[in-house]
Amino acid sequence: MAKQAQAKHIFGIDLGTTYSSIAYVDEFGKAVIIPNAENERVTPSVVFFDEENIVVGDVAKESSKLYPDDVVCFIKRAMGEPNFIFIHHSEQYRAEEISAYILKKLAQDAEKYLGEKVMDVVITCPAYFGINEREATRKAGEIAGFNVRQIINEPTAAAIAYGSLDSSEDRVVLVYDLGGGTFDITMIDIRKDSVEVICTGGDHHLGGKDWDDRIVAYLVERFQAETKTDEDILDDPDTWQDLQLSAEKAKKILSQRPKTPISVTHGGERVKILLEREKFEEITEDLLERTIEFTRDMLQEAKKKGYNRFDEFILVGGATRMPHITQRIEKEFSITPKIFDPDEAVAKGAAIYGWKLTLNDKLIQRITTQTKQPIRQIEEISEMIEGEVITVEDVKEAVQHVADETGYTLPSVESSMLRVKNVTSKSFGIVAHNPSNMEIVFNIVLRNTTVPIARKQNFYTAVDNQKSVLIRIMESETSRVEVPVHNAVEIKTAVLNLPPNLPADLPIEITFVLNEEGRLHITATETKESRQVEVVVDTASVIQGEEFEKAKARSQALTVH
Repeated sequence: MAKQAQAKHIFGIDLGTTYSSIAYVDEFGKAVIIPNAENERVTPSVVFFDEENIVVGDVAKESSKLYPDDVVCFIKRAMGEPNFIFIHHSEQYRAEEISAYILKKLAQDAEKYLGEKVMDVVITCPAYFGINEREATRKAGEIAGFNVRQIINEPTAAAIAYGSLDSSEDRVVLVYDLGGGTFDITMIDIRKDSVEVICTGGDHHLGGKDWDDRIVAYLVERFQAETKTDEDILDDPDTWQDLQLSAEKAKKILSQRPKTPISVTHGGERVKILLEREKFEEITEDLLERTIEFTRDMLQEAKKKGYNRFDEFILVGGATRMPHITQRIEKEFSITPKIFDPDEAVAKGAAIYGWKLTLNDKLIQRITTQTKQPIRQIEEISEMIEGEVITVEDVKEAVQHVADETGYTLPSVESSMLRVKNVTSKSFGIVAHNPSNMEIVFNIVLRNTTVPIARKQNFYTAVDNQKSVLIRIMESETSRVEVPVHNAVEIKTAVLNLPPNLPADLPIEITFVLNEEGRLHITATETKESRQVEVVVDTASVIQGEEFEKAKARSQALTVH
């Protein structure tokens, strides 16, 4: 059927630690990776500050050997870090701006390939990212000039891509996502009309790079033994870069072959080392065990939610190609895992989610026009049918109209009404005093709670005539309600000024609202005169204000090479 009016694309971007990619959904409803200018399907997440030029990708990665001080790798690990600053020609760059250059490279290449402007995007992040890192990811997209429609979790994106292949039967899957710099393990309930995250765990400082680092450490040790020196050869940036590139290459070879030779050159000395797969597995065994431990913990959390079993175990992320990952999972969980599109599943899933948003926008607009009933989200439709506000016929008519308008099939448009439910990967609370007058963090929203969520909790003034309340908003990685302050991270503070002459023990009502993508909105209200303070957590450690505007202007003014 000929296109009537092709829907505007919302692109899916996998902003990875080591490699990034961009995808869209074509006119047949199929998710497609867009190759870069070098005709590669993934782009190294490496940025080279080459005098006045910004170079991203393969050339930047190759240049890291020659210009180690001008090249930034693994920037994703610094997202949301308040103390990270890269200085080039006396200009300061935050992680968000450097990430924006990677996003710009993906967009520029996609625009040349498709002849269409990349404006609206869905960007993925590790499930285990907290408020800071998620906000930083959104800001990176805005600096790059995008309208960021949503930030979604990488395992959820992978599950959407996986679920889109065969929606005929319900199944519970574990998504084991080991990328270049992050690890997530997530249980997802995939049904015909929904993708629901049950719980998630992991570590955004554990990934393929750590396997590389173990190879590097082993090579240094062997070099020192062969040359009878105790010099730390990694102090030399050229040697460090050389070994990093050699280690990544060796890791890939060892996924295919039992051994590989590696040359280490430093200070005029050259040592040839033979690395065997058995040795590689031995020196990285504890890293693999950490992923297994996280998986066990997550399965315990799932049991609390009534999920005692799973049907499939899927592997996502380039690092899952290492054979000992599959072997260890088979041994531990008595299931053969499937390697599912490890490099591309996340970007494709984000594109499918973006496509869903595009069609949802059209459906909402059409149903609102037909019925004169305002709808904000696609999820409201089933409730409105149940409440007899709109009819099933109204929805069918809207679906048919959108199918006719876009040229997509009826089943495609119906599938865009898929419900996606996520969970929060952290717990959120405030600092309060317990009955023993000890300062603790009292968690109001617990980890692995389905979002969106709104929770209220009363706290009380400490003394008569208290003038104000300091609200310290905290994030932690535990599922307990009460946590020692040192086990949590402060992400924002707010002050609620109180009216005069209040008695002690007056209730202060605190409300936490967490949206679908993990953004937090907090309201504190004193109950006598209803004075209120509202906090949207755009955290202080994330680029903002004048610095954000400057980065945005700088990014818009340049072409990334």
